[in-house]
Amino acid sequence: MNNILIALGIGIIAGIIDVVPMIIQKLDKFACISAFVHWLVLGLIIPFVHWNMQPWLKGLIIAELSAIPIMIMVYPQDKKSILPMAIFSAVLGIGVALAGAKFIG
Repeated sequence: MNNILIALGIGIIAGIIDVVPMIIQKLDKFACISAFVHWLVLGLIIPFVHWNMQPWLKGLIIAELSAIPIMIMVYPQDKKSILPMAIFSAVLGIGVALAGAKFIG
């Protein structure tokens, strides 16, 4: 149970980091909520996936794969946001995986 709470904390922190720039840009409230929940869920998934690779690579792959459907939905309305989304997904995915490896094991 303790590991799940730690994973939730990691996901909450990643969600806040992702949503703050969105709030500053005054993006839609539902987009902000969606991004926060996305990272909350990834905080619960990434640390518990056991692939035979470095944690940072695992986080990068899972985060980018999970961002693809969101990017597909956003692309028709805002083509310029795809690159920042991919970069944030990479950075936060790596961060979630490294934090999970350090605090959960």
